[in-house]
Amino acid sequence: MPTDTPRTTLQIRSLVKRSGELELSLAEEPIPEPKADEVIVRVEAAPMNPSDLGLLFGAADMKTAQASGTPDRPVIRAQIPEAAMKAMAGRLDQSMPVGNEGAGVVVAAGASPAAQALLGQTVAAIGGAMYAQYRCIPAAQCMPLPEGTTPAEGASAFVNPLTALGMVTTMKREGHKALVHTAAASNLGQMLNRICMKDGIALVNIVRRQEQADILRAMGAQYVCDQSAPTFMEDLTEALVATGATLAFDAIGGGRLAGQILNAMEAALNRTATEYSRYGSTTHKQVYIYGGLDRGPTEFTRGFGMAWGMGGWLLFPFLMKIGPEEAAKLKARVAAELKTTFASRYTKEVSMHEALRLDEIAVYAKQATGEKYLLNPNRG
Repeated sequence: MPTDTPRTTLQIRSLVKRSGELELSLAEEPIPEPKADEVIVRVEAAPMNPSDLGLLFGAADMKTAQASGTPDRPVIRAQIPEAAMKAMAGRLDQSMPVGNEGAGVVVAAGASPAAQALLGQTVAAIGGAMYAQYRCIPAAQCMPLPEGTTPAEGASAFVNPLTALGMVTTMKREGHKALVHTAAASNLGQMLNRICMKDGIALVNIVRRQEQADILRAMGAQYVCDQSAPTFMEDLTEALVATGATLAFDAIGGGRLAGQILNAMEAALNRTATEYSRYGSTTHKQVYIYGGLDRGPTEFTRGFGMAWGMGGWLLFPFLMKIGPEEAAKLKARVAAELKTTFASRYTKEVSMHEALRLDEIAVYAKQATGEKYLLNPNRG
């Protein structure tokens, strides 16, 4: 390892204690010598995605959060409701690193040609533990960024872009012709809109407030349904009639929305039915839950016949299913359109110390539209 590369790195850690307490802290860890096929990345940007916040906060009630420690080593503690502790059983008393993806400069590399080829390059990387100043990671988990691309521009090159492309790919592989997406004004939702508009795919967007609907319509989105409107179900059904969408991706998870989507799909299909069937439409309707913005139970009233499905969808199992060759094609598209179709926007950039401040947590923990934070582990 070059002599100018530090021997240790600061890293954000999340610990769920058996006592029912969450503890967030900064830990100093050694930077290992890179193996032949590994590189050391100086991380300069890492997005704070919902999936990252899920690991960071666990099931803690962040309204109970309290700060302690020192300015150099801040500590945040929060209580976890007793009813939520069962879901935390697999991570009790384990100090866990956080951060699925990020971007930075390769400052050291192992002996293999693939690793050496990345030395000095700005890369995006995925593999966990990215909320750290330096990260040792296999070269195969890095994506060289186009010349002139900053780490901030490449920080979200994996999770959101590949998730959005995965939704479109799943639609095609399963024989659907249009999509429904919830929490659709999110960073990911806006990205999915750009993909669908570019590729000529009909997309029905479901949002929770009028302001979010305005964001999407300003982008050029054609079908936007506001849950807060008294005509929501009628609007959704009309959009499904117009698009023929029979596949939905739901970021909310809990509550009644997934069932409402299936019922609206059934109502839309019955508009063109030529005969009555007591078993409902024979066209398969599918909702994939891929997020958990609502942690409550998923509730639905079965008014959508027998040809339906509701299940989970995650990016990494999807990439394994399609195989490395198809995944490489998706990644190549992301790299080519990183500053256009797959551009991400952030409200604020924070250091690791700032990320462990109560006032900042109060903002980014809400996961609100337009409040996406970017972490720069080497800032400050």
